[in-house]
Amino acid sequence: MGDHHHGPAKGLKRWIFATNHKDIGTMYLWFSFAMFILGGSFAMIIRAELFQPGMQLIRPEFFNQMTTMHGLIMVFGAIMPSFVGLANWMIPMMIGAPDMALPRMNNWSFWILPPAFLLLASTLFMEGGGPAFGWTFYAPLSTTYAPPSVTFFIFGVHILGLSSIMGSINIVATVWNLRAPGMTWMKMPLFVWTWFITAYLLIAVMPVLAGLVTMMLMDIHFGTSFFSAAGGGDPVLFQHIFWFFGHPEVYIIILPAFGVVSQIIPTFARKPLFGYDSMVYATASIAFLSFIVWAHHMYTVGMPVSGELFFMYATMLIAVPTGVKVFNWISTMWRGSMTFETPMLFSIGFVVLFTIGGFTGLMLSIAPSDFQYHDSYFVVAHFHYVMVAGAVFSMTAAVYYWLPKWCGRMYNETMGKTHFWISFVGFNLAFFPQHFVGLAGMPRRIPDYALQFTDFNMMSSVGAFIYGGSQILFLYNVIATIVAGQPISDEKVWEGAEGLEWTVPTPAPFHTFAVPPQVK
Repeated sequence: MGDHHHGPAKGLKRWIFATNHKDIGTMYLWFSFAMFILGGSFAMIIRAELFQPGMQLIRPEFFNQMTTMHGLIMVFGAIMPSFVGLANWMIPMMIGAPDMALPRMNNWSFWILPPAFLLLASTLFMEGGGPAFGWTFYAPLSTTYAPPSVTFFIFGVHILGLSSIMGSINIVATVWNLRAPGMTWMKMPLFVWTWFITAYLLIAVMPVLAGLVTMMLMDIHFGTSFFSAAGGGDPVLFQHIFWFFGHPEVYIIILPAFGVVSQIIPTFARKPLFGYDSMVYATASIAFLSFIVWAHHMYTVGMPVSGELFFMYATMLIAVPTGVKVFNWISTMWRGSMTFETPMLFSIGFVVLFTIGGFTGLMLSIAPSDFQYHDSYFVVAHFHYVMVAGAVFSMTAAVYYWLPKWCGRMYNETMGKTHFWISFVGFNLAFFPQHFVGLAGMPRRIPDYALQFTDFNMMSSVGAFIYGGSQILFLYNVIATIVAGQPISDEKVWEGAEGLEWTVPTPAPFHTFAVPPQVK
């Protein structure tokens, strides 16, 4: 650190004092994978309990702690940091920058995450138990009736928000200021565009979340009544503020995923992305619209009909730019020389399953019918189709796609394809039946259920364990690649299904200032 006379820092110092965007990207990726396994193990507890009706394994309170922690850790610990890690690794190389604009802040924005999640996870061991109020932590359950550990939860959320804001400022500063000569706005790779727009969303909504948990803190410790009707407040105010953050948040999660598949599909279709400009405008439109749809999560709170109508039409409108993206991905594949390596399989899986999630989202946007879907397993099915088949499939595709570039070694393709098919089958087995039990009236976030839901829940649990188990194969493949994969040259040759050869140009070696090939 500053000790440049003796070369780069070695051992532990290299990671603790890391300012190199690749080292920091690597730490984000490993940390998020650890959180993915932790959050996934919580989901396994949920699905094990729901394998049959009645209470078998755990107490209802612990079940509620699991649903809460699973959601929080997957969103804030697994999905978001993984895409930030991807941004750190790829954005500087994609725009020809020597590093991120603010490398020291980059270090801090990573290193405050492990303590934040330690704080969050430690609430499970505190007196009165961890948060059992759901990942959306609605008041008054999270204020008036919360266990003492809620204070630590609030502090943890503050730190997570701080990390996100710093990471986003860094991305914005990098993209604005460090593009190589010739790298104009409309020449930037789509992944850079999606993250650039995502960073603005994060800067806009993270302070809203911080404000919300601060109001909670005041209600709990300082006698205010923001969310208590007894003191002139309103519990529904909590929902409005939460979802004003929460809805842009779900687009923060999915936009970088859009960027990833927009890089991968053109590669394996052997043709440029169809409609590049429209993809950029669609991303910006989605970001703008994400701010004016929040109350579609709240049709059942007793809004005026005019309010319901506004949020219904605004939500349906978001389907337009999203549809533009899906059609562009399909048009990119149309009549391309497609091959089906692992990153492409995960990307096609993404397009198909994300579209299903998009259609169920459109169903949920219809106010009158949402009274049937609301708080049922139909919603759980919907958001896992966009979060898991969307964000996580895309992230998995990204790791397979860029891992050879990161470590100079090739992963085992057969194992990768096996991982995909086990994941794909497990995922659909886990979440497709949830549409049915949800429509039939099974409420979400409960540890027990009526007998008629048994068969579908058993399918769901088996599928969840298949999907979870497949991630161990993924972990093995990644580690085996880093440790002992086939070394690759600067020019990686993908051999297609028909023996076609297509060369992927890579920038100059990492330690040089690389100008991306498309600029020359």
